[in-house]
Amino acid sequence: MNPRSAAWPAAALTLNALVWGLSWWPFRELHAVGLHPLWATALIYALATAALGAWRRDVWREVAAHRALWVLVVASGTTNAAFNWAVTIGDVVRVVLLFYLMPLWAVLLARWLLGEPLHRGALARVALALAGAATVLWPDGGGWPLPRTLSDALGLLGGFTFALNNVMLRREAARSESARAAAMFAGGVLVAGGVALLLTWAGRVGAPPPPAPGWVAGAALLGALFLVANLALQYGAARLPAQATAVIMLTEVLFASASAIALGAGTLGWRIVVGGALIVAAAALAARARPAVP
Repeated sequence: MNPRSAAWPAAALTLNALVWGLSWWPFRELHAVGLHPLWATALIYALATAALGAWRRDVWREVAAHRALWVLVVASGTTNAAFNWAVTIGDVVRVVLLFYLMPLWAVLLARWLLGEPLHRGALARVALALAGAATVLWPDGGGWPLPRTLSDALGLLGGFTFALNNVMLRREAARSESARAAAMFAGGVLVAGGVALLLTWAGRVGAPPPPAPGWVAGAALLGALFLVANLALQYGAARLPAQATAVIMLTEVLFASASAIALGAGTLGWRIVVGGALIVAAAALAARARPAVP
């Protein structure tokens, strides 16, 4: 791709990363007034879905007609529910690093779903990324480096489904931008809302608080930002290779880590620093590698 023609898609992906990287703060503020991140996610995407539906009333016919877009519904919805919940309750830096094993999943999913060739150094980069994840997850008292908290598990799940989301955007580039956006927004409502309903019924999550001007206005503003950010994501991801998309989105690590550390919502122990460096290095190498000969 011509570098000049790639500039706008790259800028769009960076904007999306900025919004996601700073989103932990408003979600924590909403949680502090009693709105669980699952309910917040469902509400935010309900607003975005309604806005898009009012603008393009025929878009749902296109979504219903293409089953591949249903995969995008599930992938996007799971990504949003998992990530927003994780950064609300966990160490933001740790969650974001586990989430950004996403380039590893993107390489494998792009091979399976897009037929993109694996590079010669792919296995080495997989090993590097897994070593980084093991370093981040390794418990101080010893034992296996497995997710031991809900936020860890949600971060890993969100990263996998975000990789699937980006690869599906690339695969379904022939679909209209509004249809892809509608599938993503509907996923945020259906997945987050469905899980929230189940957990509320089970007594694990509280019901939303009574409407109040402060939190309703905040949720509406966040919904508008997510609308812009997700339109930017599907614009950029549909125009760049899946691996390039994955690496550009790594700027979220910078945005999230810097803001979380500045506001006391994240830590930088040696395991986080070393493991994070390995994860980021693996992602950067994935972008620089030359395609292998099939």
